[in-house]
Amino acid sequence: MSILVLAEHHDGQLAAGTAHVVGAALAIGGDIDILVAGDDVAGVAEAAARLDGVSCVRVADAPAYAHQLAEPLAELLAQLADDYSHVLAAASTEGKNVLPRVAALKDVSQISEILSVESADTFKRPIYAGNAIATVQSSDAFKVITVRTTAFDPVADGGGATIEALDIVVSSELSRFIGEELAQNERPELGGARVVISGGRGMGNGDNFKLLDGIADKLGAAIGASRAAVDAGFVPNDMQVGQTGKIVAPDLYIAVGISGAIQHLAGMKDSKVIVAINKDDEAPIFQVADYGLVGDLFEILPELEQKL
Repeated sequence: MSILVLAEHHDGQLAAGTAHVVGAALAIGGDIDILVAGDDVAGVAEAAARLDGVSCVRVADAPAYAHQLAEPLAELLAQLADDYSHVLAAASTEGKNVLPRVAALKDVSQISEILSVESADTFKRPIYAGNAIATVQSSDAFKVITVRTTAFDPVADGGGATIEALDIVVSSELSRFIGEELAQNERPELGGARVVISGGRGMGNGDNFKLLDGIADKLGAAIGASRAAVDAGFVPNDMQVGQTGKIVAPDLYIAVGISGAIQHLAGMKDSKVIVAINKDDEAPIFQVADYGLVGDLFEILPELEQKL
């Protein structure tokens, strides 16, 4: 049994989530290869080769893969599929973009956002916004799986896998790269931050999110938001935490002015410690919080920053 893991990388750096996906692959068992596809990705391949448990890093280095477009990546994975029993990727924007296309090309079902591995063909995944856990068994010879990275521990960085260059270059007429606008942020990346502080509709408006800045600076935290705050236009949607946003599981999660809708809880309830600040003492967020503070956030936040 052989497993192929799709490496995710940005700006020449291997994404931290890839180590978590390798952890899921180890739980399945078998030989583990990593596919690194991109343009000028030698550094990424070397980082992937250092992950424990990896046998081989297969590198597709060509301009055709420069912008991680889903169509050429999916076709590349489909061409490599005959060598593997499983293909895994993080349940990130990229993984959710590429792997459904692979499943379609290979005419198999995808298993999405697995939380645990029961056996090589049986997995647990959340349904109904995380309110229930389904045990799913696949009879497909080739299994296409996305992994909720917060559910698996990352592998250590001490391996020595071989690196193999692939000469497969897939060009796609279905899509082409036009341009991109990247949000610049000096704070930790939301999905991998150890501390996250998020604001909700209770913040009132986008300007009030500045009240979170000082606390985030002192805690080294990323700043997130509920869907209600994003839909209201307070902050951009790349800050959204929840079922349709980022799934986070930091050591500390601080929810400010967030009522605790099911959609939001699905994205953060696996956090190690949850702190809720809300003026409504019956807000659902308090049912999952380890610590709750009932009061006016506009009074509490400045005082909290001062205490810190």
